[in-house]
Amino acid sequence: MTSDDRYKLFGVYVSPPVFDALETILYEEAGVVDYANYFEPTGSTVPVGDPGADATAQLVADLVADFAGLYDAADFGAARAVDPEAFELAQLAAEPETVARARERFQAAATIQETDSRTVHTAILAAALEGVDGPGE
Repeated sequence: MTSDDRYKLFGVYVSPPVFDALETILYEEAGVVDYANYFEPTGSTVPVGDPGADATAQLVADLVADFAGLYDAADFGAARAVDPEAFELAQLAAEPETVARARERFQAAATIQETDSRTVHTAILAAALEGVDGPGE
């Protein structure tokens, strides 16, 4: 269990364009230069106040709050077309309860879509990032 001053890390598998969009947002919002390795050495939690963690925590909180709309806007067909070997692991930080809610929603979407988690991660995050210089812009 994490304390109130720590975020929990969780991974999502996303297409290269979605990973690049996340990297761009974290650079612009938090000055993260090497997103691929930013959270790696820290373990399973990261402190509140870490600029990259704060930025992803807000992104995940927004994603959870807007999940139904993002689900409706998501292009699952495009995500299914991604080469299975191309997906990249993106680490996100958020409050533990938010992580649990995000995982539940991703799992439910995968069940409804009858697909794997990486397809759902990619489609939902692409929809979330579309308005912020995300994939396709």
